[in-house]
Amino acid sequence: MLWVKAFHIIFVTSWFAGLFYLPRIYVNLAMAAHDTERERLLLMAHKLYRFMTPLAVLALAFGLWLWLGYGITGGWMHIKLLLVVFLVAYHFYCGRLLTLFKQKLNTRSHVWYRWFNEIPVLLLVAVVILVTVKPL
Repeated sequence: MLWVKAFHIIFVTSWFAGLFYLPRIYVNLAMAAHDTERERLLLMAHKLYRFMTPLAVLALAFGLWLWLGYGITGGWMHIKLLLVVFLVAYHFYCGRLLTLFKQKLNTRSHVWYRWFNEIPVLLLVAVVILVTVKPL
């Protein structure tokens, strides 16, 4: 089961790298002044989203394997699972935002994306505290 835990941590870390970087690309897209810059950033965002989605699936699969294998219960786990649901929703919302950028329908400012970029940081802090401290 330690191998499963190791792969869960590897894929969660990799997924979060994408969750941290993709909204930063959106900050730059919201400020892009030239079509060439915009197209380059769209390509980067598209490739990153396409790369990080399988990482998310693997992180979730190994996490589910751990959860079922250890039979973990407790209030902290319920809250952690709720936060994971929020992370998955955030991931798919990032995909929706990418579609809007591709269709030139973005209505949000770079400042909004800077704040939006902080959401996975806060969720990561909460999940790590729940998993290590198990306060409930």
